[in-house]
Amino acid sequence: MSDDTRPPRTFKGLLRWATTPPQAWGVYLLAIILVWLVSFYAGTLKPKKPPETSPAAATAPKS
Repeated sequence: MSDDTRPPRTFKGLLRWATTPPQAWGVYLLAIILVWLVSFYAGTLKPKKPPETSPAAATAPKS
């Protein structure tokens, strides 16, 4: 076995890796596709209808 003396991976290290040029293109493309998929899914959902209410009865004003 080899001794691995590297520090544990952190979010800052992942962010630094994701913003370097070759990976940045992939991360950007993945983010665009993810946003498109979420908006497409949200667009296919049917809106909830409020409970049916009867319109107010038209009455003559009382004078």
